Amino acid sequence: MPFSVAILGRPNVGKSTLFNRLVGRRLAIVAETPGVTRDRREGEGRIGPLRFRVTDTAGLEEASPDSLGGRMMEQTQRALEEADVALLVVDGRAGITAADEHFADQLRRAETPIVLVVNKCEGAAASSGIADSYSLGMGEPIAISAEHNEGMNALYDALAGFEAALGGATEPALQAGDKKLRLAIVGRPNVGKSTLLNRLVGDERVITGPEAGITRDSVAVEWSFDGRRIELVDTAGLRRRARVSGKLEKLSSEDTHASLGRAEVVVLLFDATEPPAKQDFGIANRLAEEGRAPVIVLNKWDLVETPQGVMQDMLARLEVSLPQLRGVPLVTCSALTGRGCDKLMPAVLDVYERWNIRVPTAALNRWLKDATESHPPPLAAGRRVKLRYVTQVKARPPTFAAFVSRPEALPDSYRRYLVNDLRARFKLDGVPIRFYLRKGKNPYQKRK
Repeated sequence: MPFSVAILGRPNVGKSTLFNRLVGRRLAIVAETPGVTRDRREGEGRIGPLRFRVTDTAGLEEASPDSLGGRMMEQTQRALEEADVALLVVDGRAGITAADEHFADQLRRAETPIVLVVNKCEGAAASSGIADSYSLGMGEPIAISAEHNEGMNALYDALAGFEAALGGATEPALQAGDKKLRLAIVGRPNVGKSTLLNRLVGDERVITGPEAGITRDSVAVEWSFDGRRIELVDTAGLRRRARVSGKLEKLSSEDTHASLGRAEVVVLLFDATEPPAKQDFGIANRLAEEGRAPVIVLNKWDLVETPQGVMQDMLARLEVSLPQLRGVPLVTCSALTGRGCDKLMPAVLDVYERWNIRVPTAALNRWLKDATESHPPPLAAGRRVKLRYVTQVKARPPTFAAFVSRPEALPDSYRRYLVNDLRARFKLDGVPIRFYLRKGKNPYQKRK
């Protein structure tokens, strides 16, 4: 396994910029506002041939243990303890501050080796900051500019020594059957997304609390369920676009939508103690349009006073609002107590299997013959529309193409009938189905 690196430092010294530089893409939100990063965020870092696991952390700040800042510091402390080496980042332009000195003094007593990194060293303005950094007593500093990709060779030299000392290795290539399932948890603010992630992985991996909007970055956590590799992603709460204001909130919303774009299965979390909002079903519709495999979870089920009534109401709303996801898995649980959470992953794996299904062409065309005989296509201008052939063109989600004599003459109602009948025949409940109509003859029929 690669060795691990934690990035530490007070707010606004460029930790997330360095994290993004090391992982090679913008995974962490970067803004001028202090304290953007709250949870630990991990990624696969690299400098040239060097590979390592890198963790971005919240800014080092003194705070009471019960406060949000205190919970952030606890996550940072855990990142330090789990790392093989930590980078203490300071701001070369701002110079060494009292906070830098305070936390450097604490880190000198840590068991984890510390490498001092002076960031924002582009140009001559940082020369005094580099000189001042020696006063921290942490050895020779490494001057870099994460934003401008300067000084990475020196950082490589420093980290390569730890790789050699730890017997470092390049991560083995994945086998075909070892592919990670990418699972994202989405929903409105304060429905319990972070609590559910912590419950599933069995660890306080992300910050939770009564404050609204704690999660800003999408946090990916490597996990294993019954031997299956899972990349579990906690996301920031989604609000209606009209209510998203401010640069940071917009960046957070964009980050969540980007995570949805990378996900394969998406858990859409509802607060069972509140009536479902139109926005919740809007999120579900978007997931269907983008072809994700959804699982709907009613959280806080232990607080529901009339479970039967709430369930009937939800099923009725799903029938009206999500007809294209008929049979979507519906799980009730309490992320806080753990009750019912054992039902979630079996539902996820089941819908993931259906999302990946491949239906043999012969079976599809037997179905098409049965479907059109039991409910023939309508007449158009006195002539019957002919459906000649159907094939599956891809999976993830299941996508089919039917070759039709006059696709423009086939009404949407008949197309919906075909999709629903196809779903029932091949047990494709709960996954989005794409069904395209193509003009022409059977392209696989031998020409005379």
